[in-house]
Amino acid sequence: MRILSGVQPTGKLHLGNYFGAIRQHLELQDEPGNQCFYFIADYHALTTVHQPEVLRENIREVALTYLALGLDPKRTVFYRQSDLPEVTELTWMLASVTGMGLIERAHSYKDKVGRGIKPSLGLFYYPVLMAADILIVKGEVVPVGQDQVQHLEMAQDMAGYFNSSFGTEALVRPEWRLSATPKVPGTDGHKMSKSYDNTISIFSEGKALKKSVMGIVTKPIDLGQPLPTEDDNVLGLYSLFAKPEEIQQMEADYRTGSIGYGEAKKRLLQKIDSHFAPARERRRVLSKQPSYLEDVLADGAKRAREVAEQTMQECREACGLSRSI
Repeated sequence: MRILSGVQPTGKLHLGNYFGAIRQHLELQDEPGNQCFYFIADYHALTTVHQPEVLRENIREVALTYLALGLDPKRTVFYRQSDLPEVTELTWMLASVTGMGLIERAHSYKDKVGRGIKPSLGLFYYPVLMAADILIVKGEVVPVGQDQVQHLEMAQDMAGYFNSSFGTEALVRPEWRLSATPKVPGTDGHKMSKSYDNTISIFSEGKALKKSVMGIVTKPIDLGQPLPTEDDNVLGLYSLFAKPEEIQQMEADYRTGSIGYGEAKKRLLQKIDSHFAPARERRRVLSKQPSYLEDVLADGAKRAREVAEQTMQECREACGLSRSI
């Protein structure tokens, strides 16, 4: 089974990225029979990141994060989106057979504009580029969060439009796979997101990590009084790291009021710190090997382009753009 997923290089990756996507990506590479294609979506990032040095650093950050957390570049094809020129070629082909009505229904575009992001053509065009990302390598399964399901449905539609319009089966219909992880709460209780400035970075440590954890918003409850176990930000995050018996103990301590939020946050802090300690050390080693990072991405692009070029040859032939004349 061919798995395809991408991550935007728009800043430091956080716990929401880890539990919502990265952990699943790493688990999928270990499942027998899977061919995993993961890319850094730098074209997509251009809708919000307009400083070249910032984008380059963000790309490096994503590469470091995935490799430090356990991505194996020998088993997984890991590449930069912009290293596949076939992606933008297919994007135009898909746009040529896709109706405006489909793209105008995109919830994500409306949500982002509603949050104050500039309504650029690129932002509006996002679902077409995303479809090309998937279809160019014949991705069969795409791990996504619930908010991306509509985009996958659009990709399915666009693959169908293209195949039907040109009488071909060049594009494979992709299916989505939802993450088993529930919404990761941010420090303010809303979904953890860079847009809300409520994140805890994966590799945060020391005083910076302590500041983020101890700053988690909680209800004003006197010490010694029971703490609520439902919709609690600290307990919600703790449950992502802890073993079942540890969660049960924390919940019991909440109900009896034997701990306050200060102690609960200290337990969470210890869990986060110890969970990512080995990866932090690997990241420190990798950060001193920039040539290795570039070699990994270049090799991944070479392997991905072998598939992408085959797809484009089929699509060009179907459209009448064959270069055999």
